[in-house]
Amino acid sequence: MKIVVTGNEGYIGAVMTEQLLEIGHEIIGIDCGYFPKNQKSGVVGPRETLHQISKDIRDVREEDVRGAEAIVHLAALSNDPMGELDPDQTMQINHVATTRLAKLAKKMGVGRFIFASSCSVYGAREGEILREESEPIPITWYAKSKVNAERDLLALADHSFATVVLRNATAYGVSPSMRLDLVVNNLVACAYATGRILLLSDGTAWRPQVHIRDIGLAVEKCLEAPVEVISGQTFNVGENSENCTVREIATMVREAFPGSKLEFDPKGGKDARSYRVDFSKIKNRLRFSPMWNVRKGIEEIHDALSREVFGEEEFKSARFYRVRYLKHLLDKGSLGQDLRWKTEGPDLK
Repeated sequence: MKIVVTGNEGYIGAVMTEQLLEIGHEIIGIDCGYFPKNQKSGVVGPRETLHQISKDIRDVREEDVRGAEAIVHLAALSNDPMGELDPDQTMQINHVATTRLAKLAKKMGVGRFIFASSCSVYGAREGEILREESEPIPITWYAKSKVNAERDLLALADHSFATVVLRNATAYGVSPSMRLDLVVNNLVACAYATGRILLLSDGTAWRPQVHIRDIGLAVEKCLEAPVEVISGQTFNVGENSENCTVREIATMVREAFPGSKLEFDPKGGKDARSYRVDFSKIKNRLRFSPMWNVRKGIEEIHDALSREVFGEEEFKSARFYRVRYLKHLLDKGSLGQDLRWKTEGPDLK
C-alpha cells in the first residue's frame, strides 16, 4: 500500500515509518524538520520505498498525496506545553491544517485517513473509567485542538473515505528523534543521568501509557481492517493494565535503578491532567494486543542510554524537550512567529 505519513521524522513517526517499510508498504513522508535526530539511528527499511517531502503540513498540495491509498496523520504541535506556547498557531496546525489535509485527501481519492489524537482529550476525570463515547473535556489548547480536528474528520467519513481517530495513551520508548518530555522517558533518563527520580507533581495523577511501537501496531491494524470496521470510528490506543499513576511509574523506575532516590519538586502540586481509560474497544474490534509494557520499556530506554554518552548535561539538553527546542529556534530567528522556517532547514546545534 502507498501511504502518506505526516510527521514521519518525529518521535513516533520515525519509528512508525520503519515499521511500515519493514512490512512492505511504500511511504511518502511529509515533515517540516523541526527537531534534531540521533544520526546513529534511523529508518532501516528499504530506502527506495521511502519518498521524503520536506514541507510544512499547512502547505501540502494535491501532488504531494497523489496516488496514496491511505494517510497516517501524525504531524502536530505535539504536547500540552507546545500548545500553550501559541494557542492560535496550535489551532492552525493541529486543527485547521488537519481538516484541510483530510478534505484534500478525500478529493484526491485517498481511501483511509488515520488520525493520531490523544487520551488527553478526556481532561481531568477523577473516579471515571473513560471510553470512546465519554464526552471529551479538554483542559489544554493541545487537547482542544485535537477534539476540534476529531469532530471535523469524523464528519467527512463515508463509504469511499474512511476516517478513524486513534486516541493514543501517553507514549514512551526509544526513537531516532528522542523525547525526554514524556513521563517514562523522562524518569528513566533522570535516574540514569543523576541518580535521582524527580517528580514535578505529587505523582497521584493517572496517566495510561503505550509504547510507540504499539501505536505503530494500532495503525497497522487500521490499515488492514475492513473499511466498515474502522470508518467513522474512534479507538483508545493502549492496554487496561497500563493505566498507571505517575508515582507508580516512578516506583518501577526506582526498582530498575537500585540506589536511586525518589524526590518531589517543592514547587510541584497536583496535576489536573488525570484520567483512566478503557481500551477494550480496540482489543475486541481490531484484535489489538500491545507487545510492550512500562517495565519492558524502562529496560529498553536504559539499554539505549547505556550505549550512548549520556550524563546530566545531555539530560538537560534542549534537543530532547520539544517546547524548549522550539523556543530555541524562535530565539535564534530560525522560525518566525507563525512557526515557519526563516532559514534553510533545522538548526541541529
